[in-house]
Amino acid sequence: MAKSLIEYSQRVIFPKGKQVAFLLKVKDKTNLSWSLLAKKTNIHIRTLNDLKREEYSISLSNLKKMCEISKLEMPLEITIKDPFWYASKGAKIGALAALKKYGRVGGNPEYRKKRWRKWWNEKGKYQHNGCLIEPLLIRNPRFSKNLAEFTGIMLGDGGMTSGQVIISTNSVDDREYGHFVKELIKKLFRVEAAIYYRPNILVMTIVVSRKKLVEFCSKKLGLKIGNKLKQGLDIPSWIRENPEFEKRCIRGLMDTDGCIFNEIHKIRGKLYNYKRLSLVSVSPMLRQSVFDILNNFKLNPKIRSNRCVQIEDKEKIKEYFKIIGSSNQKHLNRYYN
Repeated sequence: MAKSLIEYSQRVIFPKGKQVAFLLKVKDKTNLSWSLLAKKTNIHIRTLNDLKREEYSISLSNLKKMCEISKLEMPLEITIKDPFWYASKGAKIGALAALKKYGRVGGNPEYRKKRWRKWWNEKGKYQHNGCLIEPLLIRNPRFSKNLAEFTGIMLGDGGMTSGQVIISTNSVDDREYGHFVKELIKKLFRVEAAIYYRPNILVMTIVVSRKKLVEFCSKKLGLKIGNKLKQGLDIPSWIRENPEFEKRCIRGLMDTDGCIFNEIHKIRGKLYNYKRLSLVSVSPMLRQSVFDILNNFKLNPKIRSNRCVQIEDKEKIKEYFKIIGSSNQKHLNRYYN
């Protein structure tokens, strides 16, 4: 049985930049690591990372829990929205698009059929809309380093429905990288991807609506349609058979799902600051494959907390950027600065 509306938590909308500021204040007040804070509030660490990047709005129940454990007052500048508050806005947009396309149809089914036939005979049958004619073709590239990098990107931030390939990333930090992905898709498959922005949650989405591309990614590349985690997320065998493909796949995966951060320790009053290169994944198979590949390149990886693969040695991180590199300027900036 579907959940009733009351079972879904209300959403809290912060002004831009305020949500991450609040989370940092909670962390400071509780003196907890991000992983422990996630555990205390029953939020998955990846969801918490998305909240820090303001990719999603926080639920009211999670906000109250954070205020409770940190002894902070509820923020004053927030707006509380009902569950699915965005649905009515999307419905209005869809209704206006349908009105523009078909005219005012009304509730009479015979009249709707009549207006549809009129639209079909005058316009519809001449449009290449991808659902009433043969699926649009794509270029089917051979296995290559670029294709391996695209596969890594899909393993990280990508997903597929039966008719679309979708890659979502941060619209601020990764905007330049998002356009790189768009051009990579064009170079590989000779198709134009569309980019959509959702500024309220700082997300940019790269979308290709081609069934042929979905079919190619599924049958040729070994990517999964639907929930990739439930279907056993891992690096495909055609990549594991070629070290050069492995490098580029790891690059795409790390550029999307990886991060570079500074780990700070205070020992006897002295601060120690170390760079770390980390990839977090809930898929044990993917974690092990990434570990094995990095280990084969003698980069001395570690698996931490059964959750992430890290390179912690300064010289090994330097070697990583020489051997594997990055196409994401954000990672390069964080490493070199």
